[in-house]
Amino acid sequence: MSDSTPGLHLPGTSAAENLPPAYPERAAHGTAGTLRAWQEQAIRHYLARQPRDFLASATPGAGKTTFALRLAAILRASKTVDQLIVVAPTEHLKVQWADAAARAGIRLNPRYANGDGLGYGHHYHGVVVTYAQVAAKPVQHRLLTEGASTLVILDEVHHGGDALSWGEAIREAYASATRRLSLTGTPFRSDDSMIPFVEYAPQNDGTRVSITDYDYGYGRALEDGVVRPVVFMVYAGEMRWQTSAGETMEARLGEGNTKDITAQAWRTALDPAGQWISKVLHAADRRLSEVRQQIPDAGGLVIATDQAAARAYAAMLERIAGEPVALILSDDSGSSARIEEFSASEARWMVAVRMVSEGVDVPRLAVGVYATSSSTPLFFAQAIGRFVRSRRRGEVASVFIPNVPALMALAAELEKERGHVLDGPGSAEEMWDAEAAELAAAEREDRASEELTAEFAFEALASDAHFDRVVFDGSEFGGYAEVESEEELDFLGLPGVLEPHEVRRVLLARQARQARRSAARQGILEHPPERAEAPEALHRTLGEQRKLLNSLVGMYARVSGEPHGSIHSELRRVCGGPAVAQASVTQLQHRISLLRRRLSG
Repeated sequence: MSDSTPGLHLPGTSAAENLPPAYPERAAHGTAGTLRAWQEQAIRHYLARQPRDFLASATPGAGKTTFALRLAAILRASKTVDQLIVVAPTEHLKVQWADAAARAGIRLNPRYANGDGLGYGHHYHGVVVTYAQVAAKPVQHRLLTEGASTLVILDEVHHGGDALSWGEAIREAYASATRRLSLTGTPFRSDDSMIPFVEYAPQNDGTRVSITDYDYGYGRALEDGVVRPVVFMVYAGEMRWQTSAGETMEARLGEGNTKDITAQAWRTALDPAGQWISKVLHAADRRLSEVRQQIPDAGGLVIATDQAAARAYAAMLERIAGEPVALILSDDSGSSARIEEFSASEARWMVAVRMVSEGVDVPRLAVGVYATSSSTPLFFAQAIGRFVRSRRRGEVASVFIPNVPALMALAAELEKERGHVLDGPGSAEEMWDAEAAELAAAEREDRASEELTAEFAFEALASDAHFDRVVFDGSEFGGYAEVESEEELDFLGLPGVLEPHEVRRVLLARQARQARRSAARQGILEHPPERAEAPEALHRTLGEQRKLLNSLVGMYARVSGEPHGSIHSELRRVCGGPAVAQASVTQLQHRISLLRRRLSG
């Protein structure tokens, strides 16, 4: 494509200076600043094809709104469309969209209500509505769309499949739109509900996967410095609760428990009366203090399961931090005002129920606590998206999570790009019919906490928390820390500003120091003690030496990043002898001595 392509930014010039005469409005009223490279590339993709439907997937914090409004300005300036309708997930986001559009020279009415009929004010270029609004009166919104050539922007379009009736309403309201631009940071759902106006491609296994016209995933955004690297602070602990049958149960977070036991232990950890959440909030506040040494206005967000828990967590944080906490309980105008007030302030903490996490857009958030029992990939991605927005290169986000297998897997796969998968081929109509029978189950999955409450009746008795490890970029660090130990403080004290490539280096260095401390405490880097006069049974001596060797191999693996098997193979090559199970005490001790020297060095 030639350099004269609309939307292309030439080096050394502003985006507005490169506009052809066909787009005078963008030149006169374009958003301030230069477009990011991905935004210009996405606009070029769109303008080259001029499609009626276009799905853009960009990681939270990458600038989907700016991209969409710049494209809208181009389409309005070229007279492709005259009217703009934005559909947003929440009331709070309606105001954010209208404010952003004003900076792009587009006047949108965020106060438009269904009771206003087809009039929203001649001085506006369009409206911002919610998916719920459209679902309530789809015919009215269809007539509004047909009143002029219209570009419809579907923000976080996956919400269009939240319910069968919502999807049908969105299709009815906007089937006749001139252009439709769908945006998402999470182009997948936890169920089989079809996303309106999204194309699905059949796969060899009989499923269908959503087709995205332009992808800008977290991995690319991290390389470009557009988003922050996310370090997950993982906390485990002992949980005790009583079942509905009166039986007292105990389990440790992170162990290989059944699904039911894991769910109950997780809910016990989140109980406001227990010690687990109290200790995690103390640790998170300490982490926030460390971050604020380099980012003075850094803020923290706790995402709670429900309003009762949110109030309790806010009260705890007020005692811990010694200052008021912003409490966001619902999606209403009052909550929007409190979010904006917190965003503009330098206050430390905000607590929100999980249902509004997607509408919380506060760029200064740098520390988070995932204190909700929802484990769907969709919600997890939305929640972590609150912390990745980067204001300057090098800012690091820290999110505290419980050691629950589902969350650990999601944290390790943060950079993977996903598509929305539908089971089976079938037509759209057949899919809608099939989904009607599965709708209740899908909604229960999206509301995981309510499902757990209904399924497991129990009473939380006690809980405790301790630092377990750090997860970053799919790798784990720091598995040796004890409760309130120097090792835990090492990781809580990570610098708040680090280049992405520096994060791993710093974590490896702190882990190596931690491993040496742990080994010294256990005495396994010292010379073995003199043998007692009464000899040990050979099987006991062999067992102890194998256990010691495996412990050292595990430590060395964490420091070096090498697999356990590779380390064992290298020890056999250097020291000789058979595999560990057949090795003699002397052969095992040779390998132990070699690993001690390497760890000490």
